[in-house]
Amino acid sequence: MLVRVSAISYLNTLPFVYGLTNHPVSEKIELKLATPEEAARSLIDGTSDVGIVPSAVIPQLKYGRIISKYCIGAVTDVASVLLCSGKPIGEIERIYLDTESMTSVMLTRILCRKHWKIDPEFAKFKFSEGEIDFNAAYLLIGDKAMHNSHKFRYCYDLAAEWIKFKNLPFVFACWTANKKLSSAFREEFDDALLFGLNNIDKALKSIPNSFEYETAYNYLTQNISYTLDPDKRAGLSEFWCLALDELKSKVRWFG
Repeated sequence: MLVRVSAISYLNTLPFVYGLTNHPVSEKIELKLATPEEAARSLIDGTSDVGIVPSAVIPQLKYGRIISKYCIGAVTDVASVLLCSGKPIGEIERIYLDTESMTSVMLTRILCRKHWKIDPEFAKFKFSEGEIDFNAAYLLIGDKAMHNSHKFRYCYDLAAEWIKFKNLPFVFACWTANKKLSSAFREEFDDALLFGLNNIDKALKSIPNSFEYETAYNYLTQNISYTLDPDKRAGLSEFWCLALDELKSKVRWFG
C-alpha cells in the first residue's frame, strides 16, 4: 500500500517535491500538493499519512511523529513570512491574518504580545478572495508574500524578528506522520529529500514556479534552512512553550 504524502505547494518545498518525484521512493508514495492548512487537515483527518505541516499543528495530532531530519526553517530572514503594513509596528491597530498557516498566525500573535508589545485586533483574511489595502497591516506567507511585500511601506520578517526575540532559529514546518512507519522507509524518505536539496538547480529548471531563476535560487539557498538541527529543535520547543495554551500535547522526536 502506498504511503500518502502531502507537500506544500510553495516555492520553499520545491526541492523536496523534486526529490520525492525523482528518487526510487516515488514508487512507494502517493504525493499530492496542498496549502499548509490543507496538508495539516489531511494529516489530522487521516486522508494522508505523512505531510510537511505547520509546526503549530503537530502537537494537535493524535499520533504526531516528526519523522525527518529536514524541515522548513530559518536562521536569518526567511523572506516569505512577513508582516506587511502601511504603518510602523507601534502604530498598527489591526492585523489581517493569512490563515493558510497556523504557525505563522501563532508566531504573529506571540511577537505582538511578547516582542513588539502591541495589542492589535486580529482579523482573518483570505488572499484569493479579497483586495489588499496597502495602508493596512497583513500577515502574508509563502509566494504571495514574496510577490507583494514591495508594495507596502513597512515589512517585518517574522523569522528575523523571532531570532531577535529569542536568539534561536525558527521552524515553520516539519515532515510529520500520523502513524508508525518503518525505519527503512524513513531512511529512504530522508534520502529522497536530501537528493532534492542537493539538486536545487535541477528542481528549479524542471518544476514550474512563478519566480525568476536567480530570485528563486537565492531564496532556497540563503533564506530557507532545511536541516532540523539541535538549535532548530530548541527554537521549536521554545515556540511551543510560548504557545502553550493552544498546544496541549507533547511530541516525540524521530519515533
